[in-house]
Amino acid sequence: MSLPSLNDALNLMPASLRDPLIEEFEQALDEYRAADWEKVGLKAGKFCEIAYCICAGHANGTYPLSPFKPGNFPQACRDLEQYNGTKGRSLCMQVPKVLVALYELRNNRAIGHVSGDVSPNHMDAEFFLRGMKWAMGEFVRNYSNLPLDDAHGVVEAVTARTFHIVWSSGDIRRVLEPAKTSAQKVLIVLYAEGKPVSVAQLQMWVEYKNGTDFKRKVLKDLHKRALIHYDEKAATVQILPPGQIHVEKSNLLISTH
Repeated sequence: MSLPSLNDALNLMPASLRDPLIEEFEQALDEYRAADWEKVGLKAGKFCEIAYCICAGHANGTYPLSPFKPGNFPQACRDLEQYNGTKGRSLCMQVPKVLVALYELRNNRAIGHVSGDVSPNHMDAEFFLRGMKWAMGEFVRNYSNLPLDDAHGVVEAVTARTFHIVWSSGDIRRVLEPAKTSAQKVLIVLYAEGKPVSVAQLQMWVEYKNGTDFKRKVLKDLHKRALIHYDEKAATVQILPPGQIHVEKSNLLISTH
């Protein structure tokens, strides 16, 4: 069963908040791809303000007609904790706490102003991106009733598409960087899929001719390095957390075109 799009997954969220939330999220991913760390922070700040409005609407039962910036962002987020007993911890306590952390970093780096003590850097952008992805996953889980793994998969699929290195059409996938090694292509498409893939399908996607060599030289080596899990009995492969980290830190999703 294919996963829904991010927009469809958030269909229970008011469109006046859903659309700008997705827009800021996807623009942050584009700025990350372009290695513009300051703009990632700017987008993260706007994302946090919209996300707060969603959490507040969930908590008090009245969603604002458009996003707004609360006068005291940290206090406004803390005020939502009073609703966690009736409206759940996820959107009343956990997500707001993450938003406060993201907002604090955004306001105390040289992002959009010159008074910050530290210039924005790659590590900051990683924090912004991962925080937004986690919050978005919680929104998908709460506004779609998808299981946690599927909610995560929806967000990961958007992330992979934003980097424009994996082309998909129906059941076909292609890595748009022919110079990548077969092992790199395996990691890239598995990262983009976010779920187990059959060995036969994976071999076709990375265009590896010899099936025996593909299993022995590529899959078993990646499995040994704990980057993927290769289930020989089930003939499936899926990426492991160290493999996901390797893909992100090695910039494998950044196209050189």
